[in-house]
Amino acid sequence: MFNKLIIFCFFVCKCAPVQAQDSVPRWSLQTCLDYAKTHNITLNSLRLNRSISEQELLLSRSAVLPGVSASLAPSVTRSRVADSNGDLRSRVTTSGNTSASASVTLYNGGYLRNDIRQKELLVQVAGLDLAASENDITLSITQAYLNILLAKENIVYVRDVVATSEAQVKQEQQFYDVGTVALKDLIQLQAQLANDKYTLVAAENTHRQNLLTLKQILQLPPDTDFAVVEPDTLMSNPVLTSLSEARQTALNNRPEVKSSELSVESAKLDVLKARAGYLPSLTAGAGIGSSYTDNSPYAFMKQMDNNFYQQIGVTLSVPIFSRRANKVNEAVAKLGVGQAQLTLQNTRTTLSYEVEQAYINVLNAQSQYDAAVEQLRYTQESYRIANEQLKIGATNTTEVLVQKNLYIQALQSYIQAKYSSALYIRIYDFYRGVPVTL
Repeated sequence: MFNKLIIFCFFVCKCAPVQAQDSVPRWSLQTCLDYAKTHNITLNSLRLNRSISEQELLLSRSAVLPGVSASLAPSVTRSRVADSNGDLRSRVTTSGNTSASASVTLYNGGYLRNDIRQKELLVQVAGLDLAASENDITLSITQAYLNILLAKENIVYVRDVVATSEAQVKQEQQFYDVGTVALKDLIQLQAQLANDKYTLVAAENTHRQNLLTLKQILQLPPDTDFAVVEPDTLMSNPVLTSLSEARQTALNNRPEVKSSELSVESAKLDVLKARAGYLPSLTAGAGIGSSYTDNSPYAFMKQMDNNFYQQIGVTLSVPIFSRRANKVNEAVAKLGVGQAQLTLQNTRTTLSYEVEQAYINVLNAQSQYDAAVEQLRYTQESYRIANEQLKIGATNTTEVLVQKNLYIQALQSYIQAKYSSALYIRIYDFYRGVPVTL
């Protein structure tokens, strides 16, 4: 039964860092994900792009409303005129006009309607692109988080190996002091202890590097000091969903596919907008206004009343020859549809391969874990027996070191296989829309 169980790491997911006793904040995986979704520069840039698309949608919807404007244009004119004696004198004349006008597009081949629909699609595309980027960051953070835990657990085991080596050296020193072992055997164990200490230093450096990698993904300030929440290790035997079901679920629900599908619809609307250039447009307009001047025998209000006018009319514009502009615009729009369809096809194909690769990774990781469990069990027992034999002088140092190295290799393979299983099963489930809850 031990062989068939897979160890998965489940973490306490909290929305705020938990303060450890050493005052270093400990972040759960969910804390890391929440922080990244709020502070990641790429995600915030995509949010701004979505806001821009929303503003462009508002502008497009407003284009069907009437446009209204008003103007007031007073002016002062200085001129020279001759009086009754023929002398030139300066004269200042004030005048002005005021008006208000409105216009509305009654028909333009459906351009405005299609433009509104296209802008609505682009808002959805911007939101889906944001969701797809969040998914990518989620997987990156999950992998970096598990790498930290893997390195931390490896440190624990290597420290245990170092402690065992120190005990062996101490015991061998005692045997050497009483003359029961040769100096060569003592030196071999001392060299092995030095090698184990070097391995421990390397493991600690790997842990620090993995912490730095997670910090960079989260885009934390460089002086931020934090640690990750320790896992509660549980036994689990997950039921693996079939590849065909997982692939179909991903193709139906993943945001990158939906984004590509909407991009095709948006490109088709570009074709309809381009075709509107062949059709006539009809615009209605109306205006009112008046004018005045002080070079008039009538008073200001009388002039405004006498000069008051109102107008209303429609303008029909019929395209006759556009110097191939409409044909080229339509042809380019059709090419855009073809490009969008190819992008959709590539997105679907890439996603299908990614799901299949995730499925293969899960199968391989589970098989490797089962094999690693067996290997660790037997090498651990062989190493234990060799140590017992060394204590009573029934074996030599070389044999013990051989068994120890086999045990260390098996231990590292076991740790790697355990965390690989934990990671790959979650990646595979994530493609099916299952949230990462470590």
